[in-house]
Amino acid sequence: MELKAKLIEVFSAIQGEGLNIGTRQIFIRFAMCDLRCSFCDSAHTWQVTPTCRIEETPGNRDFTVYDNPVEMLQLLSWVERQNLPGLHDSISLTGGEPLLHAPFLREFLPLVKQRTGLPIYLETGGHRPAQLQMIFSDLDMVGMDIKLPSVSGESHWAAHGEFLRLCWDAGVEVFVKLIVSAATDVVELQMTGDLVAGISPEIPVFLQPVTPLKLAETLEEKHGVGLVPPTPEQVLQWQAVMKRQLKRVLVVPQTHKFMNQL
Repeated sequence: MELKAKLIEVFSAIQGEGLNIGTRQIFIRFAMCDLRCSFCDSAHTWQVTPTCRIEETPGNRDFTVYDNPVEMLQLLSWVERQNLPGLHDSISLTGGEPLLHAPFLREFLPLVKQRTGLPIYLETGGHRPAQLQMIFSDLDMVGMDIKLPSVSGESHWAAHGEFLRLCWDAGVEVFVKLIVSAATDVVELQMTGDLVAGISPEIPVFLQPVTPLKLAETLEEKHGVGLVPPTPEQVLQWQAVMKRQLKRVLVVPQTHKFMNQL
């Protein structure tokens, strides 16, 4: 039986995070996530929905709704339609957690690379090393999160370490993202520094202040301090702490939120 994609949406936009920031990408957003991060602004991706939405014209936000899941050849045709000559720099696999779809991606990625000629960028929670190995050969870049327990409510230190080691040893370009908030525990940042430096101090790390969806006071009252952005003083201190071990520690907010990109 043909593998099918469980999608949320396909669209063209400007990447707002990490090493690809500012570049134009075709985003394939997959449904399902096995994490429940407290700061997640995409809870609608946690489950498979009966429909998905597909942008008809790159960047026009002219979405059409289709039934879910989607056959592989259909998804390929939608991506090809997005791929106007010279417009996009890469394809972003996002979610949800794309690695929950590793069997599908193992078959899909060679075809989509052949048809578009575009590099493949995986955006992941960085906690599923076994699934990562299934698609290594078709990945060009990996942006992995390290989930700080004090901010996300999740804890996956061992899996993060194994995941990052696999990327580095395989020669896949990789960087690390950390969502930080006013509640960030500096000890966890030191643990992250130890983890990354133990693999290579050359791996870039992005400190990404949590993006408030409402006023900080309202968020704190409703959700707790975990969703309140850090102060400038906190971020400066944390960057200094991590740069004792790592060569590249960058502080970059989620720029797509400011640009009103999806």
